[in-house]
Amino acid sequence: MMLTKPGSATVPSPGFDVQVVDPSGQQMPAGEQGQIAVKLPLPPGCLLTVWGDDERFHKSYLAPIPGFYSSGDGGFVDEDGYVFIMGRTDDVINVAGHRLSTGEMEEVVASHPAIAECCVVGAHDDMRGQVPVGLVLIKDGATIEHDELEDELIEMVRDKIGAIACFRRAMVVERLPKTRSGKILRRVIRQIADGEEYTVPSTIDDPAILEEISTQFRR
Repeated sequence: MMLTKPGSATVPSPGFDVQVVDPSGQQMPAGEQGQIAVKLPLPPGCLLTVWGDDERFHKSYLAPIPGFYSSGDGGFVDEDGYVFIMGRTDDVINVAGHRLSTGEMEEVVASHPAIAECCVVGAHDDMRGQVPVGLVLIKDGATIEHDELEDELIEMVRDKIGAIACFRRAMVVERLPKTRSGKILRRVIRQIADGEEYTVPSTIDDPAILEEISTQFRR
């Protein structure tokens, strides 16, 4: 019986050569993060196209990494072959020329004992291009002051990822905007953080949450 590891989807199913590669398709060493991709050819009958749009299928999934099917996810494979998905590759932000994973920052923030749930997005910054901003929900019963919590989270990210992450803001919110299926609306949060106009998604669970988040960013 295969053991499970916290945070891992375990090992790939037979027939799928799942690899972690850099943008040129070179395989990354075990434990190092990169893009999750499936080496071609895929198993018979698997992921043949996008319905009615072969060109989109090739452009979106086959062209980004020649010789691979690109999943759009980032992560790593450990020494035992277990796959860890850290987040979407479009959740990678550019901080002063350094590409950093918001998923990795979320993992650090979520490890704080007072945090029930969190989200990290990249907000526009004139000097650095983008900087990470955290939105956090505190567990019921936690009594830590918000300023103290923010300081501790900043120090945790600095210790685990480095000062280069420029993680300097963690806002406590009552709830996060999600779809009815539970997916956090990170793109809309980014638009709010940048002061951009946004469209309320039809799939959102409660549109009032967006105004609550907007108020937090205006403070």
